[in-house]
Amino acid sequence: MPNRLTVHELAAKLGAGEVSSRAATQACLDQIQRVDGRIRAFISYDAADALAQADAADRALAAGQTHAQRPLLGVPIAVKDVFAVKGQPLNCGSKILGNFVSPYDATVIRRLKAAGAVVFGRLNMDEFAMGSSTENSAFQVTCNPWDTTRTPGGSSGGSAAAVVADECVAALGSDTGGSIRQPAALSGCVGLKPSYGRVSRYGLVAFASSLDQPGCFAKEVRDAARVLEVMSGVDHADSTSAPHPVPHYAAELTGDIKGLKLGLAKEYMIGGLDPEVKVAVEAAVAQLEKLGAEIVEISLPHTDYAVATYYIIATAEASANLARFDGIRYGARVEGADPGTLYAKTRGAGFGAEVKRRILLGTYVLSSGYYDAYYLRAQKVRTLIRNDFLKAFDKVDAIVTPTTSTAAFKIGEKADDPLQMYLMDIFTISCNLAGLCGISIPCGFTAAPKLPIGLQLLGRPFSEHTILRIAHAFEQSTEWHKERPPGKVPQASY
Repeated sequence: MPNRLTVHELAAKLGAGEVSSRAATQACLDQIQRVDGRIRAFISYDAADALAQADAADRALAAGQTHAQRPLLGVPIAVKDVFAVKGQPLNCGSKILGNFVSPYDATVIRRLKAAGAVVFGRLNMDEFAMGSSTENSAFQVTCNPWDTTRTPGGSSGGSAAAVVADECVAALGSDTGGSIRQPAALSGCVGLKPSYGRVSRYGLVAFASSLDQPGCFAKEVRDAARVLEVMSGVDHADSTSAPHPVPHYAAELTGDIKGLKLGLAKEYMIGGLDPEVKVAVEAAVAQLEKLGAEIVEISLPHTDYAVATYYIIATAEASANLARFDGIRYGARVEGADPGTLYAKTRGAGFGAEVKRRILLGTYVLSSGYYDAYYLRAQKVRTLIRNDFLKAFDKVDAIVTPTTSTAAFKIGEKADDPLQMYLMDIFTISCNLAGLCGISIPCGFTAAPKLPIGLQLLGRPFSEHTILRIAHAFEQSTEWHKERPPGKVPQASY
């Protein structure tokens, strides 16, 4: 079935005329019909539009266009519900946007379309990307394809689950504090978070503007490299996008990592790490060493402050960014006797509990008398955290860590304990605070139940080519990425 292929496998077959884009897209739509009733990755999709895009891709292929010219020609890619796609609903997993339909394409969407991708569907997410389990969506709870009683991670849980369940060939996500890497680890696929500024944020609905970064999910590292190359590059519509040249990432995937130095941070191999995760990560480190990498112990001394720093800066920026959702200009609206009442009623009914919690936290740390004590201090600590990484990168080419401290947890298990939920991002948050690039790749499974474990690689800003090279070498020397969820998995009871 073409929906089970990787991006580069499908591209090869499309180019050789062995399969059509329509057949590949239809296979994805059929798989959604078969499995999404229990996975719940998709909020919505337009089958007719997807097939029309596929037919256009087939015509382009028939006319002689190649994947050297348009690298994603005919490949079905689904989209997290946080990116603007012209003519499609844009809800960010929230009620407050009501029946809003995007009037334009995000830059990443425009670039995917220019590369020939079949861009379809809206994938479920934690509301406004605030969460680590995809339980905060206003629409539905997404389930892990390996065990539907468990979370796929978040906030991009719908994207990870859709890729793993073969409902699309690749997917877009966004990463503010781990929202690509964490669900990739818990669901068992590749999740790539580019450096801040590598990919344009224009058309990505903002959660925390200094932390958000678009990225992608894929079945193999080579696929992630291809999608990243298409998405990357300076964009004058986004003042934070960086004018760095975009490498040919696929050319870096040589399988050779001999002589590279990989840092193992002593602060990350902590006592709270699940024993099975620890064993899998240690085995992965040993495999990287076997491939010729040199393992160097490093220290990131301000790691303990990362979670607190993140939840001050991220909530402060969320408080400012979400002020625009007021029921007056667009989106859902709850009438009131005066503008103040309308505003309060609309936001009270439109936002979920976690979003309200973060808006309140952010408003508090920005308020008079607390700005210096919290927000300003957090920005100073953020600089210290970034400096820790930059000093480490003077000694090593990349840093290797667990992606998460545990495998996928039960749906509802942490829902009433926000602090425990926040700690699920303990290994991923620092990457966003420092503006680094990061990738999570499968590196093992727990014994019973069988659940994926992820390995995280972090690189200095704009060194995606290095972490992709390391990730690809590890992936090709192991079999973890080839494992697929069983046909029959434990079912959620609701």
